[in-house]
Amino acid sequence: MFFDKLPIGFYVEKAIDWMTDNFAGFFTGIKNGLEWMIEGGSDLLISIPPLVLIVLIAFLAWWVAGNGTGIFSLIGLLLILNLGLWGNTMKTLALVISATLIALIIGLPLGILMAKSNNANKIIRPILDFMQTMPAFVYLIPAVYFFDLGTVPGAVATIIFAMPPIVRLTSLGIRQVPADVVEAARSFGATPSQLLFKVQVPLAVPTIMAGLNQTIMLSLSMVVISAMIGADGLGKTVYEGITQMNIGKGFEGGLAVVIMAMLLDRITQRLGTAQKNSGKAFVNNFFNKRSENRTV
Repeated sequence: MFFDKLPIGFYVEKAIDWMTDNFAGFFTGIKNGLEWMIEGGSDLLISIPPLVLIVLIAFLAWWVAGNGTGIFSLIGLLLILNLGLWGNTMKTLALVISATLIALIIGLPLGILMAKSNNANKIIRPILDFMQTMPAFVYLIPAVYFFDLGTVPGAVATIIFAMPPIVRLTSLGIRQVPADVVEAARSFGATPSQLLFKVQVPLAVPTIMAGLNQTIMLSLSMVVISAMIGADGLGKTVYEGITQMNIGKGFEGGLAVVIMAMLLDRITQRLGTAQKNSGKAFVNNFFNKRSENRTV
């Protein structure tokens, strides 16, 4: 070789050690908060009688996505209950919901920032590329360093892995709002905040919902990987099936994950379609009010 190996791994380890030593209290606070959020959510879901919750979810699926999804959710959830995987399914659902909420809280403002600032877009886009293309297993190493074994490092790795779609598609949705609509809003005297929240965001909601859908799917794809560092739920069932060479147990756990993924996918897709019309109606109402004010 013409030059020595660059000590990238060495400096990464040093940086992780420095962060562990100097921000231990910060990481402990995050760990406690995530534990409270995930365990509280799973305890709440488990405390509801399974048949009652199944009926409620099936009704929600029917109301949002139609008869087919409602019937599928009823049969699928009853099958999960019959297989004795209800508790693990609720733990997985709590983990996915928590990770998705945090990804939304962080991702939506970043997506808006990327849409509004070309400089921010140039800086954030390579970071998102790195987050999406880095093998998911790599995230487990620093997560365990900072948060020990258990559900929390799995949730942190899931958030990092699943966040890029919501950021990208939020930015894309806002940038794709027609220029003539933006100019019309400005000509009606809309302030920058009114332009963003009453015109651009409502019209971008279908694209944002597509990002939410992808974030949920990626969160579910991390379930089994997170189980390798102690995360509870269906991933643990699948992982035990792999390590014990128990094909039946692994298949049952995987089937429950598939049912959950299909159910959440259908609901979020239909919500995105429904929000497309409501977003246009909201914007039209905004312009109508502006026209009335001008007339007066």
